[in-house]
Amino acid sequence: MEPEGIVEHRSSIAAPFIFFIVIGFQFLAKWLEHLKKRGSNSQVEMELRKSIKQLLKEASTLSQPSTFAQAAKLRRLAAAKEKELANYQESRNKEIKTSYGLYSQVLLVSKVIIHIVLVCWFWRASVATVPHHLVQPFGKFLSWRAGGTVNDYVKVGIIPWLILSTRVSKFVFRVVK
Repeated sequence: MEPEGIVEHRSSIAAPFIFFIVIGFQFLAKWLEHLKKRGSNSQVEMELRKSIKQLLKEASTLSQPSTFAQAAKLRRLAAAKEKELANYQESRNKEIKTSYGLYSQVLLVSKVIIHIVLVCWFWRASVATVPHHLVQPFGKFLSWRAGGTVNDYVKVGIIPWLILSTRVSKFVFRVVK
């Protein structure tokens, strides 16, 4: 009778542990996405934008027929700087995509490996037990590969728990955002 109590205690700790692992992976993915977006504005890009605005401002002040050639020259210079800015942004985006793409792939591979390890570890065991009346219509789904119901408690399997944890963590990050 006592070993069963130990199993129940281990199972009750397993559910939050797995949930926090899933939340951690979700947090890392969102953090990488944030870094990827934030890293797009550099000092060179800001200076190019500032000089383009300055050139266009100067060109707009030269509205006399005698200064038309000088205004056209400033507009051409601004157009050249805009092309330079576009080329810089394109190269910077490629650089960011390759660097953060590698981190994202490593995160995805580690997430898959951890999920596979968790599924193998808890394949026939329950992750948690929940009273049957709390999960009335979803009891069979939640107890898939975990053993069904025992003493009016539903044993929650690892695959439904991972699905539920992933959905809840995505919802939490969407609400927090």
